Amino acid sequence: MSQSDFWNDSDTAQATVAELKQLNTILKPLDESISAADDLEALVELVKEDESLESELSTEVARVERLVDQLELTSLLSGPHDSCDALVSIHARDGGTDANDWAEMMLRMYSAWANKREFRLELLDRQDDDVAGIQNATVAIRGPWAYGYLRGEMGIHRLVRISPFNAEGKRQTSFAAVDVSPEISDEDPDIEIKDEDIREDVFRASGAGGQHVNKTSSAIRITHFPSGIVVQCQSESSQHKNRATAIKMLRSRLARLEEEKREAEQLAKYKLQPKTGFGSQIRNYFLHPDQRVKDQRTGHYVGNFQSVLDGNLDGFLDAFLRWKASDSAPAAVDE
Repeated sequence: MSQSDFWNDSDTAQATVAELKQLNTILKPLDESISAADDLEALVELVKEDESLESELSTEVARVERLVDQLELTSLLSGPHDSCDALVSIHARDGGTDANDWAEMMLRMYSAWANKREFRLELLDRQDDDVAGIQNATVAIRGPWAYGYLRGEMGIHRLVRISPFNAEGKRQTSFAAVDVSPEISDEDPDIEIKDEDIREDVFRASGAGGQHVNKTSSAIRITHFPSGIVVQCQSESSQHKNRATAIKMLRSRLARLEEEKREAEQLAKYKLQPKTGFGSQIRNYFLHPDQRVKDQRTGHYVGNFQSVLDGNLDGFLDAFLRWKASDSAPAAVDE
């Protein structure tokens, strides 16, 4: 990085900086743990001579335990793409306008989580609903181990609340689907996209209420025939840029598909099958009759709904990593 020509190739330079940051997320807590263990050993000897230092010893023990716990958590990020950046797509499902509003709330939630970690955000695609919220959106979240942390968010998220769009004040259940894919390099040899396997459609990009963002057909929709995957992008006024982003999204989805195949083989080995259909949501968010958020897979529970929406997701993400690494998964608890 100190070389005078380091920044001549900005893409390579940024990739190198990102890799260094990623390595630092492992090396820094490791160095801190080793140093803390040395300090703890010295403090134990001092306590033998001065019992008044016992409270300080307890504090130091707690600090070392937290550092070791963080190291253990990092070791669980061992998937083939866990070190990649993440593409997070959110789609409104059942629930009408409430579902569209819920999807937008979730977009803000993940954006808040990324901002708390000082990760970079890029909105790749967004389709607003005519009344409120969004129909769907895709955002790139770039930072150390972004995909590894967020991959467990994939699935159906259920919201129960008094609908702000219902004049009778009735309780409404809404659903949003989250898809998380690793952002794969264009040079990745494992993901090949053949021209004969895709169809490209161009259309006019539109905003809220059907208003056109521009008068040219710059938006791109790509259909991948072998997998059935469909991606689209309309965030840029340039058709060329939208196509490049759509191809990146398709590449990421294909990488995720390959990962799902490997996971399915692993599940079959242990005779475990993922639950689908009604009641298959991975997490429930309640605003009525009381406030709480509970993960159906791990059992992790938070009694502050707003805190979760403000991006405080680490408890859920950590719990999923530990649950995923366990020999047997606890049964989901229906609510």
